[in-house]
Amino acid sequence: QVRLVESGGGLVQSGGSLSLSCVASGTWSRLDDMGWYRQASGKSREPVARISTGLVAMYSDAVKGRFTISRDNLRNTIVLEMDSLEPDDTAVYTCVADATITYTETRFWGQGIQVTVSG
Repeated sequence: QVRLVESGGGLVQSGGSLSLSCVASGTWSRLDDMGWYRQASGKSREPVARISTGLVAMYSDAVKGRFTISRDNLRNTIVLEMDSLEPDDTAVYTCVADATITYTETRFWGQGIQVTVSG
């Protein structure tokens, strides 16, 4: 199993910045892509960003140019730096990790962390 522990988040004014971190722990054969999803109140969950073990990052159009995802493979950690935050970025952000355990790849989810951007 893979356990994901998120930290960071909180309340920030529009135009401000926040950082989210996620640390993976547990047992796996291979830890693959990690990333973030978010879900705003009354809306569907949507992908935000993901990064491969080779440090190739991908972003949703909504955050491209404002968010930066990074990864430390030695520490099994990812960080999402969020700049120029807007009220529409308000959501619960959840860390995800794809891990191969005994030949089967499974997606694991964190508990989620609140990000609130005041207008």
